Amino acid sequence: MDNQDTAGREERSRFPAAFAIGAVVVLLLLAGLLLLNRSIQPKRSVAAAKLPFGSYEQAYAERIHFQDLALSHANNFLNQEFTYVTGTVSNDDVKVIRALQVTVEFHDPFNQVILRQSDRLIEPTDQPLGPKQQRNFQVTIEQRLPAEWNQQYPSIRVTGLVLE
Repeated sequence: MDNQDTAGREERSRFPAAFAIGAVVVLLLLAGLLLLNRSIQPKRSVAAAKLPFGSYEQAYAERIHFQDLALSHANNFLNQEFTYVTGTVSNDDVKVIRALQVTVEFHDPFNQVILRQSDRLIEPTDQPLGPKQQRNFQVTIEQRLPAEWNQQYPSIRVTGLVLE
């Protein structure tokens, strides 16, 4: 009976160590998943402070155009869906654009806005967009498009502007 008591005690003393090692491995895996998820999620560039959009900026916004729009969808390994709106923004006048914020709106069949997101296409720290220049852009929509979406390209309008 001594051999069985000794074997039973050894097995019981190994259980807490195995449990602790298993718990550490699970925690490391969860931490790795969280870090990976943060690194693959697109960055949101809308800062807390909105860009100016007074009457001067509103008048100039009519000279900014968006062409060659395209939509694409992707899922990450966590099955989160992302929609990408890509295109070209053009500055069709004589001022230099130092920063540009837009609002992207998806509509339903009744032309009601069902999804709205603001994003900066040009940050104050980016290369400015000069007169008569164009630049490619991408806006990432981090949520699933509603089922009511009319399957049309979203509207894009300027909602903040810093000119030089």
